[in-house]
Amino acid sequence: MILKTILLAFVLGSWLTASAQCCSSCPHHTSPNTHHPSPNTHHPTPNTHHPTPIALSQWQAGAIVSEADIEAFGGLEKCFAAEEIPDAVWQRMQGKTYKTNPHIGRADLRHIRTLHWDYDGRIHVGEMVSNKLIADRLVRIFRQLYDAHYPIQQMLLPDVYDADDETQMRHNNSSCFCYRVVAGSTKLSKHARGLAVDINTLYNPYYKDRADGTRFIQPATAAQYCNRTGSFPYKIDKQDLCYKLFTENGFEWGGDWKTCKDFQHFELIE
Repeated sequence: MILKTILLAFVLGSWLTASAQCCSSCPHHTSPNTHHPSPNTHHPTPNTHHPTPIALSQWQAGAIVSEADIEAFGGLEKCFAAEEIPDAVWQRMQGKTYKTNPHIGRADLRHIRTLHWDYDGRIHVGEMVSNKLIADRLVRIFRQLYDAHYPIQQMLLPDVYDADDETQMRHNNSSCFCYRVVAGSTKLSKHARGLAVDINTLYNPYYKDRADGTRFIQPATAAQYCNRTGSFPYKIDKQDLCYKLFTENGFEWGGDWKTCKDFQHFELIE
């Protein structure tokens, strides 16, 4: 009886061992903590497509963009253009830079798209409204300034500043059209016809010496820049590329005037 029991135990043990070895070699058996899947050696190709930035597709003046952004948008040629005034821009102008008048209307004006560098080497989206008579010239000038990395701090429509000339000049804004009179007079400015451009306005102020010995300065915060003997960023003088390009394209410079000085100002000679 004892011998039978021992033999039965031996047979049962052998069977259990064989069964375990079979299961461990079964392809459907997964032993926890011992399964190491083959490493994934598939490396997908990086996505090198640069999406078109909203700053350019929606032309958000003042935004900073990269050269990759410009390429994704379609290149520099798409970034320098003169077009009829878009509805959204026209709405922004109402009651600010544009006021109902008998001299100039929407059809006389053009919206200019441009890029420009600042003094720190960053690329900005810029825009300007001008008379259609000078629009193509301005596009050419700004493209040449861009290619030369000429610094312009910002180029926003004056409507951003509620068409307040003093405020936009204090922010060194560059602009063209604004229906207004010449400072200190009742005479319509050439800006009112979109035939004059002001560039880097804080560092290139307007001033006039009065008979009583006082000096009228615009912007009022630019007194130190009335002295043109020093060196400072964004300064325009006769050796400056901006001066050369505008004067070569039929504009006169306010820095050449005798009764006052307007170093920021270029207006079409008529």
